[in-house]
Amino acid sequence: MIAQYWLRWSAEHGAPRAILRWQVRRGDPFAVLLSGQRGLHDPYPLIDELRAPGGLLRTPLSYAAFDHPQVRAILRDSRFGVRQALGGELPGPWRKLAERVTVPPNPVEPPSMLVLDPPEHTRMRKPVSSAFTPRAIARLRDRVEVVTAELLDAMPAHGSVDLITDFAARVPIAIIAEMLGFPASDRELFLRWGDQVTPLLDIGTSWRTFRGAMAAIESMDGYLAAHIEMLRREPGEDILSTLVSSGDLDLRELQAGASLLMGAGFETTVNLIGNAIAALSANPDQLAIAQADPDRWSDVVEETLRFDPPVQTTARQALEDVEIDGVTIREGATVILSLAGANRDPAVFPDPHRFDIDRPNLREHVAFSSGIHACLGASLARMEAVHALRALYTRYPGLRLREAPTRRNLFTLHGFEHMPVDLGPVARTNAPDGLADAARRS
Repeated sequence: MIAQYWLRWSAEHGAPRAILRWQVRRGDPFAVLLSGQRGLHDPYPLIDELRAPGGLLRTPLSYAAFDHPQVRAILRDSRFGVRQALGGELPGPWRKLAERVTVPPNPVEPPSMLVLDPPEHTRMRKPVSSAFTPRAIARLRDRVEVVTAELLDAMPAHGSVDLITDFAARVPIAIIAEMLGFPASDRELFLRWGDQVTPLLDIGTSWRTFRGAMAAIESMDGYLAAHIEMLRREPGEDILSTLVSSGDLDLRELQAGASLLMGAGFETTVNLIGNAIAALSANPDQLAIAQADPDRWSDVVEETLRFDPPVQTTARQALEDVEIDGVTIREGATVILSLAGANRDPAVFPDPHRFDIDRPNLREHVAFSSGIHACLGASLARMEAVHALRALYTRYPGLRLREAPTRRNLFTLHGFEHMPVDLGPVARTNAPDGLADAARRS
């Protein structure tokens, strides 16, 4: 199987990786953005440089769009699809080579909703969407409050913690695990699998990383097959039990859907919470506004989504010849869409590099994509982040970064791997929104 995986990697990542590395050596800002250290840690100056000529950018791998109107229009255009978009433009022989190697169900391969076009996408998304209705999210709010309170109670007063591993990752993984009927004892497995699989969303992932991702996917495949079989015998009240009992999806579709929800259910929120803490630490005046008015934490979350989105980019493939701003994109061509670029488009967001929760149009960002592939769990991520941030800063109003946080070595998923902080003293005020009462009820 290793030989087959190597063929798959060579076609999907090895060839683009070689092109990108060559382009990086030539100083190409687009290649540096996708795979250089500057792009991983501070992509925004490079995005400004790439945006400067205006219009669509033609690159050795694909087209690229950085302006808000272009990105939003393509996301909502039915003439573009996703099935073969995430890997960039592969020449025919490479594409055929990649398709010959079958891998277990995972978030970045069909039948995952992430890479399906209608009507398959519609069929897969419809039964899952019931878990993310406003009523369903409202029912989860108490549970989010309890989990957040428990995590804060476990932190040492006047102590030091890593806010990513000890807090930001723990809230969403607890909630998505419960939604899928997974035992709490397996949460560490999901965190490890997520770290191993998410590099597949980038272009030009190394062979070593790809091989580790395949090993994680194989482990997930066995775990999910056993879990789904258990739910057939003893269904619970979770969304995965509902999907299993409905009979609408086969085993491979259930595994792909569960792995996508498991990854998307916490990866985005982890990055969102961490990026918000980093932005607030660098902008104490904005933190003071939110601390003075608890209703402003939703504005903190929205401005974080605009200012430093947890997902930096996505891609679409032209399903027919399409003209965009005078450029004809041929059928089969890929357009890489910079969500981060769109969110800092100066024509839409004046002074875009300033973190400002009073920004009048901060909710016009495209951090959760747009159109039929808009993030299904956006409302859940927002709710979790608002509660987590408000509770954290209410309990520890004086928390400070102990050292510079460490960015994840990923481009598409943009967040922090470690964020050491000194918590400072515990506030004497009660936790908001019934956090203390909720914790006692649990």
